[in-house]
Amino acid sequence: MGSDVRENLESINERIARAASKSNRKKEDITLVAVSKFIDVDRIMEGINAGIKILGENRIQEAKKKIETIGDEVVDWHLIGHLQSNKAKDAVNLFSMIHSLDSLKLANELQNKAEGINKKIHVLVQFNLSGEITKSGRSHEEAYDLMSKLSLLKNIRVMGLMSMPPFFDEPQKARPYFKELRELSEEIKRWKLDNITMKYLSMGMTGDFEVAIEEGANIVRIGTAIFGHRK
Repeated sequence: MGSDVRENLESINERIARAASKSNRKKEDITLVAVSKFIDVDRIMEGINAGIKILGENRIQEAKKKIETIGDEVVDWHLIGHLQSNKAKDAVNLFSMIHSLDSLKLANELQNKAEGINKKIHVLVQFNLSGEITKSGRSHEEAYDLMSKLSLLKNIRVMGLMSMPPFFDEPQKARPYFKELRELSEEIKRWKLDNITMKYLSMGMTGDFEVAIEEGANIVRIGTAIFGHRK
């Protein structure tokens, strides 16, 4: 892995463009979230200067320090890691999008905190389609009940879905999970629920993002291939 963030980013953008072309889309149709957890501020600034527009963080406390240092004028900050309900206030204040809404309890906390500051918070609902106990997210079977309840929360805007398939050495093995999330998104869209928009599919990371794009992803979360291996 090269150490030059700009070169790495150029390579990723070229790969995104090729994968998008395979699904009859353009590179501009794909949103890149550069995963910056455990990456120091100087290296993150290299990425911003090279053209990164969105940074994805996993932990509230780490993100808070970085946002205080870097600011949110030139980049948006997304929360991509698991969020505990007692951190909802910080999440609403810090992030423009939360990728990891995985329970009605968390949704109610986000609703209360967002309502308190008159903010509409954009979220993606996380699904665990593999059933792995180590991953957060709802099952396919729970989708209608959860989505119908989320649609009643006026300060939450569900913008799409997020998922992480099992880790495979061969990216093609993740394809069925990406396909299932896309099909679930299409199913939810047909329900025509208030405050529920299936605009985004956040799926695919460094090891499998090209397959994810081929299956319909329009947000990919890439860290190692941009910033190099974390400490």
